[in-house]
Amino acid sequence: MNHRIPRQDGATIIEVLVAIIIVVVGLLGLAGLHSRVSLAEVEAFQRSQAVVLLQDMVSRINANRRQAAQYASGVGLTPLGTSAIDCSGKTGYDLDKCQWNNELFGAAEVSGSNNVGAMLGARGCIEELQATMPRQYRVSVVWQGTVPTVVPGATTCGQGAYTDDKTRRVVSTVVQIGCLQNDPASTLCISTF
Repeated sequence: MNHRIPRQDGATIIEVLVAIIIVVVGLLGLAGLHSRVSLAEVEAFQRSQAVVLLQDMVSRINANRRQAAQYASGVGLTPLGTSAIDCSGKTGYDLDKCQWNNELFGAAEVSGSNNVGAMLGARGCIEELQATMPRQYRVSVVWQGTVPTVVPGATTCGQGAYTDDKTRRVVSTVVQIGCLQNDPASTLCISTF
């Protein structure tokens, strides 16, 4: 009589453990990818908010171009956006700077008693670029990013205001105020008319 040993069907415990380990490693990789995507999404949102705030101030300067020099923060680049300011009673460029300050500070959106409307540590600077090129200004918005990258070199606005200067993010643009024919006789414009 031949007695046959029955064949084993199914998977052994070791095979099941190896499969579980492979699935767990894959899920951990997927979780890491998800966290990186979330950080990139936050960075992109903050950058888009900064561009909106930058364009807002550029529009304000262009709308009040005769007083453009009054918008400049002056030597030392004292940034706006470090605290909310009461704008009542202000007019012209003072009102524009005050409102922009409050937008940078995030005062437009409040959650409980916290201002949550702007980027993390948002600040803004307006600087006159050169005395030889009058009516040319750099408008910058800076904030704290989430991951260290390269130190921005376009402006010193917000430099040293964050834990690591490699987390400082900057968007900036140059505004050139042209000398138009209907511009009153200005010492900053060379009249050729």
